[in-house]
Amino acid sequence: MQKRRWVQVDGDGLTLEEIESVARGTGTVEVGLSDGAIDRMRRSRDVVERAVAGGAAVYGVNTGFGRLADVAIPGDRLEELQLNLIRSHACGVGAPLPREETRAITLLRAAVLAKGFSGIRPQVVELLLALLNRGVHPVIPEQGSVGASGDLAPLSHLALVLVGEGEAEVDGRVLPGGEALAAVGLEPVRLQAKEGLALNNGTQFMTGLGALALLGAERAAEIADLAGAMSLEGLLGTPTAFHPAIQRARPHAGQAQSAARLRALLAGSEIRESHRHGDPRVQDAYSIRCMPQVHGAARAAFAYIRTVLETEANSATDNPLIFPDEGPDGLVLSGGNFHGQPVAQVLDLLAIALADLASISERRIDRLTNPDLSEHLPAFLTREPGLRSGMMIAQITAAALVSENKVLAHPSSVDSIPTGASREDHVSMGATSARKARQVLRNTEAVLGIELMCAAQALEFRLPLRPGAGVERAYHLLRERIPPLEEDRNLSVDIAAATELVRSGVLAEIWRDLPVVDTVD
Repeated sequence: MQKRRWVQVDGDGLTLEEIESVARGTGTVEVGLSDGAIDRMRRSRDVVERAVAGGAAVYGVNTGFGRLADVAIPGDRLEELQLNLIRSHACGVGAPLPREETRAITLLRAAVLAKGFSGIRPQVVELLLALLNRGVHPVIPEQGSVGASGDLAPLSHLALVLVGEGEAEVDGRVLPGGEALAAVGLEPVRLQAKEGLALNNGTQFMTGLGALALLGAERAAEIADLAGAMSLEGLLGTPTAFHPAIQRARPHAGQAQSAARLRALLAGSEIRESHRHGDPRVQDAYSIRCMPQVHGAARAAFAYIRTVLETEANSATDNPLIFPDEGPDGLVLSGGNFHGQPVAQVLDLLAIALADLASISERRIDRLTNPDLSEHLPAFLTREPGLRSGMMIAQITAAALVSENKVLAHPSSVDSIPTGASREDHVSMGATSARKARQVLRNTEAVLGIELMCAAQALEFRLPLRPGAGVERAYHLLRERIPPLEEDRNLSVDIAAATELVRSGVLAEIWRDLPVVDTVD
């Protein structure tokens, strides 16, 4: 029996890697609250209960919501208020989120509440974590959030299951929320004052999708270097442009990192030795020569995005916030931490940087397949061009995905539309940014998979010469799944296999045990 990994939720220090491990780890990862988190939540809950007992108007506790904030709610109807909030805000439409994204959102919602600024009882958060531990995945439609008062609609669908309503997936079956809880021995909760608002106010939809997309993007950056190195070998390119001195002259960290990867992957290449002397070219096309600069810019963007998402994953983002240590009775303060603009902007940047990785990759694909550009390679990388079309349409597929990325890379965060009777008069559209970034990632992974296929096929025409050690290792991993293209066949199957190899992260680790190369011959 596989031992479960333990992830402690304490409201601080949650990493993107932990989010991904829980998202992917149904049945293999267990999550639980720290004692400190439980204590903080109890103290903030005491503040809420004192406020209710004192009769002072507190937004969302004994008032209506949004434009209805000036409507006072009688004390005997506060539980009804919270349940109505969740029911009325569950207005999502579109396809249900995949299981991994649902799990990421569930974990993030629990982690934010564990900070102790939300006034929610620990047992409600413990039920959220129990959903993860017992494999109950609320059905969350992917559309309906404008990212203003957080991701209200999707988070309400999550919260519905806690009260025994909505729908959830358990062991591949979609059940009514109450039945899903009962199937794993759990019982719904009755929401008390403030708790519905604590559950659906926040940025966890956009942050959850964004965290998973960023980790995929970081892997894609590694694959871009690897695929580019393989393409360089197939095209008889030169690694001179990756010399450390060039990188020191323009010392962007991402550029230096990509150049170092390329040097390591290409070291020891027999193909390079075969054309070192007598080659009339003094430099390669930009898609080969400028890989450190282009790939490095994406790496820099991803590094910045990581800092924002890691901060957001450990931030209190609902409203009002409860500060039990401020003053003798604590403070209840209304603010705007639910606004998704910081996340929306970086997820737009994520889509832009990924789109450019795909764009330069497609240009290398074209150089490999286009007989007017390739170096002594047969047209479309097939042995009998004309009778066979080889990789011709694979390049067209890559072009289609790159062009789609250009549309999706248009930023959502520059848009706004008033909602809530114009009380919410500026919104972030962060959920749209997250969904777009996710799709651009998927497209980019497929483009990189196609480049790997084409570059590996080009290496068939360089045999018996061997490429650099890192490139050769990647070639063999690819060939374990995809045989050389001897005759025309259905390439969609090959593209799917190559894309999955990119997505899995296996290839992204190849460089780790390669020696550091500090020069280029």
